[in-house]
Amino acid sequence: MATGPLLWLMLIFFVTSSVSVITGSTSLITVPVMFQFGIEPRTAIATNMFALIFLSIGGSLPFLRGKTTVAGRRRLTRLVLLTLAGSLLGALLLLRVPQHSVSLIVSGAMIAVAIFSVVYRKSGVPEFTAPPSAAAEFTGYALTFLFGIYGGFYSGGYVTILTALYVALFRQSFVEAVATTKLINVFSSAIATVVFMSRHLIDYRLGCILGLTMFAGALMGARLSIRLGDRWVRRIFLTVVWALGLKALFFDVLSPAEKHGGGQ
Repeated sequence: MATGPLLWLMLIFFVTSSVSVITGSTSLITVPVMFQFGIEPRTAIATNMFALIFLSIGGSLPFLRGKTTVAGRRRLTRLVLLTLAGSLLGALLLLRVPQHSVSLIVSGAMIAVAIFSVVYRKSGVPEFTAPPSAAAEFTGYALTFLFGIYGGFYSGGYVTILTALYVALFRQSFVEAVATTKLINVFSSAIATVVFMSRHLIDYRLGCILGLTMFAGALMGARLSIRLGDRWVRRIFLTVVWALGLKALFFDVLSPAEKHGGGQ
């Protein structure tokens, strides 16, 4: 890749990773951008997944070093194992399932998360949290596995969805949920990357450059989210989720449908 396009990609990936530490949904921006620069779809998804490992590690470090708590050890172990199983299955599905339906799936998920986040608008604020019920705990584990499949398949909006779910089901604060899902995403991206490596789908030179760029952006964004606290993290989360949901609806679903209809 020429120097000019590569620099543009690095800038976009840095800015996106800085914000997406809080909001998730990195791949909703980075993968389509890679398409625009002429990178073949499966290679773009696989290379982006490789780079996400760097982002997730960079986003996790400030939380692990600080006082922010993630899920308890027993719960975290279960979540990681379920994520590994789900994401492995998702990565294998990507190799077989046509990719034309990805935009529709992502769009629906983002809009659902936006609505979900507003309905549970008091969740994630410490004074309103309470221990989760057994049913909520079980549902959280089940959805971790199901969304892990999606995380290994494409990952667009994956962390955003998990963050909202963990706030509602596990009664975590937004900062705690961000810390937990960022750590889980390390495992999701890693197992999917192993599958893509076996099929020689990854551009390692580009992946390393963009991965280090995302690591730096995520490191900065995670430190900022810790300083901002739950209320501001929540506001940023809701704003970006709504923006991504509307973007996905109007540009990824309605526009392609109109173009397709016009072509007929």
